[in-house]
Amino acid sequence: MAEPIPPVAVTHFKDIRIVEFTNNRILDEANITEIGNTLTSLIEERENPRVLLDFAAVDHLSSAALGTLINANNKIRERGGQLRLTNIKPQILEVFVITKLNKLFKILPTRDEAIASFNQ
Repeated sequence: MAEPIPPVAVTHFKDIRIVEFTNNRILDEANITEIGNTLTSLIEERENPRVLLDFAAVDHLSSAALGTLINANNKIRERGGQLRLTNIKPQILEVFVITKLNKLFKILPTRDEAIASFNQ
């Protein structure tokens, strides 16, 4: 049996942790839990964590996934860090706007713009 693909791939750019979602549907509880655990470990690895979440591959996002993002954002802020979201498709961005989460998160159109926005 093939190994399951982890729900996120983490890369580094300078002191920024870039988290790319590997699944186009972030809906099931097991994936969301694993994403939450990965984000928590990235946040706790240093003071002032800088995390960029890249949604380029994501077509569907559950409300539980949004809750995980809110928790991650709160933890990052508690540690004096910064969170950025990028490459969010219009149908998902609409959910962020309807729920007013676009006011909570700093959302930028491209990865380059998101990286440039840290420390601003």
